[in-house]
Amino acid sequence: MLIRTPVRPLAAAILLGCGAHVANCAVKLPGLLSSHMVLERDRPIHVWGWSDPGEKITVELHGVSRSAVGSDLGTWSVYLPPERAGGPYRLTVSAKNEIILEDVLIGDVWFASGQSNMEMPLKGFPGAPLKDSPQEIAHATQPELRLINFPKKAVDFPQRDTAASWTACTPETAANFSAAAYFFGRELNAHEHVPIGLIDATWGGTPAEAWVSLEAISRDAALMPIFATRAQMMQSQADAQLIAAAERREDEAARQAGKTPPQHPWRPDPASWAPAWLYNGMVAPATPYAIKGVIWYQGESNSRLAFAPMYARIFPALIADWRAQWQEGDFPFLFVQISSFQSNPGEVWPVIREAQRRTLAVSNTAMVVTTDIGDPDNVHPADKQTVGARLALAARALAYRETIEYSGPLFRQAVPQSEGIRVWFDHADRGLTAKGGTLQGFEIAASDGRFVPATARIDGSTVVVSSAQIPDPKYVRYGWANAPAINLFNADGLPASPFTSEDAMPAR
Repeated sequence: MLIRTPVRPLAAAILLGCGAHVANCAVKLPGLLSSHMVLERDRPIHVWGWSDPGEKITVELHGVSRSAVGSDLGTWSVYLPPERAGGPYRLTVSAKNEIILEDVLIGDVWFASGQSNMEMPLKGFPGAPLKDSPQEIAHATQPELRLINFPKKAVDFPQRDTAASWTACTPETAANFSAAAYFFGRELNAHEHVPIGLIDATWGGTPAEAWVSLEAISRDAALMPIFATRAQMMQSQADAQLIAAAERREDEAARQAGKTPPQHPWRPDPASWAPAWLYNGMVAPATPYAIKGVIWYQGESNSRLAFAPMYARIFPALIADWRAQWQEGDFPFLFVQISSFQSNPGEVWPVIREAQRRTLAVSNTAMVVTTDIGDPDNVHPADKQTVGARLALAARALAYRETIEYSGPLFRQAVPQSEGIRVWFDHADRGLTAKGGTLQGFEIAASDGRFVPATARIDGSTVVVSSAQIPDPKYVRYGWANAPAINLFNADGLPASPFTSEDAMPAR
């Protein structure tokens, strides 16, 4: 009996990448390895690609060369020794054909990902302008910043390549690049004086589970409800496609009548909601490429009441998954807490913020609070400069080991006292302040968990909270609303994170 071994999808993709006649395959590099790229300093430099099986490939950079032989599947991989920050250099790949990459820099590479608030470019979105956009674009010539923008791709198995390549940072390229990532990179370059490479892998309106690998989801039985809830969501998105088709017909009728088409709400591609599909299409291609760390801004699409409680499990799983996939240890993972937006009663933004705050228990993470620069009437706040600057503060502290304050006050402990309940904070050693006067946004509850508005006052590096309605308080919370009115900062001008002192993660 003849047993045929099926060709796995990944192997098939590799073979198809060289065409039907593998023996005539020219040496090829992934899009992530291109002219103008930044390679991570002080780490072995990974160069890989495709070729004929058995073909010898030689890679040379900065006077050092290494060779490899194409595998039976037509893949090859070499590691060059680590380099200090510098350049520009030329990287040459020699085999039957020769590939020359020019203007290669050695520095630090950061992977920027998430949904629309990370995606929002320097030119802004329709109906959501970026603060000082024309001036920022005009001054975006940054010779030591390099950019690569991954195309949106949702697919059901991990990809090895992406249809993108590195570019210099100019007004033309920066205009369409993540504003938060750009401002982050610009700040880092100014302080660390090394080239910075930024990878933009973003897709607006997408949930966290789409960015986690199927392997990671399958390891945690508690994540299995993802598939049921997202099946419901994708059905609603399929319904939305029918609505969108009707809207297109309405637009065309308006144009034929000489009228301006009406405005319609934006709806993401249903495929972008599928668990693991964005990891497969937009993260997996980057995992062979050494990075310094990740910056992440996402969570709005997980805020629906049915999905929000899962975020406290999904988000730490995503961080652990990406670190495992890159195989670089616990690299810095810096994330932005979702901002202030009225949204609707069906979305619980405080639950997402609390899940993000509690994720700081994961090692080598930092969180940027943005409630003070949000826009209650627009899900895309205009001030991405402050977002980038605060992310850079976190990077300088965690990744570059500078002794600086990088976080606003973070809840540490709450202790009931005769005068109410006293709250201690981390990142408040030099004291606390209430911007604009009286401290706002605190609530307390007895053991029944029913919160009421409370009076709060600063006492050194603590806050004392009380209410005549709650003589025996047990819990305290702060900023527990979609668009909270809050004003607690530390002496370094960084805002406190919303929080609840409840032991269990709240469901709403």
